[in-house]
Amino acid sequence: MGSREVLGQAARLASSGLLLQVLFRLITFVLNAFILRFLSKEIVGIVNVRLTLLYSTTIFLAREAFRRACLSGAAQRDWSQTLNLLWLTVPLGVFWSLFLGWVWLQLLEVPDPHVVPHYGTGVVVFGFSAVVELLGEPFWVLAQAHMFVKLKVIAESLSVILKSVLTALLVLWLPHWGLYIFSLAQLFYTTLLVLCYVIYFAKVLGSPESAKQQALPVSRMTDLLPSMTRSRAFVNWEEAKLTWSFFKQSFLKQILTEGERYVMTFLNVLNFGDQGVYDIVNNLGSLVARLLFQPIEESFYIFFAKVLEREKDATLQKQEDVAVAAVVLESLLKLALLTGLTITVFGFAYSQLVLDIYGGAMLSSGSGPVLLRAYCLYVLLLAINGVTECFTFAAMSKAEVDRYNFTMLALSSSFLMLSYVLTRWCGSVGFILANCFNMGIRIMQSLYFIYRYYRKSPHRPLDGLFLSPVLLGTFALSGGITAVSEVFLCCERGWLARLAHIAVGALCLGVTLGTAFLTETKLIHFLRTQLGVPRLADKMT
Repeated sequence: MGSREVLGQAARLASSGLLLQVLFRLITFVLNAFILRFLSKEIVGIVNVRLTLLYSTTIFLAREAFRRACLSGAAQRDWSQTLNLLWLTVPLGVFWSLFLGWVWLQLLEVPDPHVVPHYGTGVVVFGFSAVVELLGEPFWVLAQAHMFVKLKVIAESLSVILKSVLTALLVLWLPHWGLYIFSLAQLFYTTLLVLCYVIYFAKVLGSPESAKQQALPVSRMTDLLPSMTRSRAFVNWEEAKLTWSFFKQSFLKQILTEGERYVMTFLNVLNFGDQGVYDIVNNLGSLVARLLFQPIEESFYIFFAKVLEREKDATLQKQEDVAVAAVVLESLLKLALLTGLTITVFGFAYSQLVLDIYGGAMLSSGSGPVLLRAYCLYVLLLAINGVTECFTFAAMSKAEVDRYNFTMLALSSSFLMLSYVLTRWCGSVGFILANCFNMGIRIMQSLYFIYRYYRKSPHRPLDGLFLSPVLLGTFALSGGITAVSEVFLCCERGWLARLAHIAVGALCLGVTLGTAFLTETKLIHFLRTQLGVPRLADKMT
């Protein structure tokens, strides 16, 4: 498959995933806003910070390295060995869930059972749900490698929505259950997620004439299970070595990704109520990152990993592939910069209004608006970092990945110390400032790698980080107008004034997007050809 065909598939995966995720996330957004009206800040802090950290840490440590290693490299591979390697995530998940569960129960502060009942049960069930989710890992990787466009989005979004529906019903009917509610909902979510993948593959493999079945390296469901033969090794040792390299990196990346939750959990710098408010704002602020940036990053990581060869310099590879990768990277950087800058500029003037609508006075008063404004700046860095690391991790050689791990180690240590210092100095906003600092360092590392990678070629993908002066001026003017509008129209002057404030923002946003459309013609062409043509092709087939 040529680089342009792979690009078309990656673009289709990203665009289809984006549209579906927007729809499903909006539904989940409404359900979560409803649930918040019935919960205390302490319950939110325990569930969203303490228990979710247990679950995410177990999942991340058990599977992240396997995902990256098994989605890298050429299409020609022995899939039975790859699947065997992926099944090792299950015993690894059992180990991490048992070890971390013991830490959560024995070493960390236990909440007051009168305020947050059934904490022990929550720890056990959240750890077990992580192991259940790992049972679907071989199916997930196989689906991603063969770019099954809508399976991942529908499975995850459907599971999240039904989990939110179940939580809302239980909160209404059985509020005295406490953490039983969220434990049951979490286990329901992971079980349903795995079943979606299993049922899908059972249906595809049960239809021998299906085009998707013929494209798969397996012909029946039993082929997805671990297998051992005397003619070959149980796993591909090159993949296993790459997995180990990514595992060391993923351990450090997890600290950077969830660092503030580790600091809150282990150092007790915030009480459970403040942790709850911070986490709600954090989830709300990262909504766009999950909706837009994550599907793009995951889809185009697969594209770069398939098109580029890890152990070769750019000048020694097929130049058409290198050129296509450069064009895609430049366009993705421009898209990330524009999206992040839009969120930053308009987020400052509309943070308080959004929090008031979403969670009421519990969020819009106190530190909530300041946290969300700071997070808007962090989203800009998050957008750029997602694209740069997407390319970097796909193009790095194994030796470069190992060297990068040392940088990540230094970043992890500095991040934890900086988080603790800044939080003691300026409260929960210190976590976001520390995240901004470390994200900036990671971006510079990736930009340096990209610069070296294309240094000897005529391609300059980093030009995607430069905007026209006219567009920058439009952003600055919009930011000033919306800031003045917030002072005079928001947020304690009634709904009529709020609607006027929203109208001012909509007008400024329209002018800004119109200016971007007229000045960034290269990006518009990329979006039309790569995100528009695949959908047209879908309709024609």
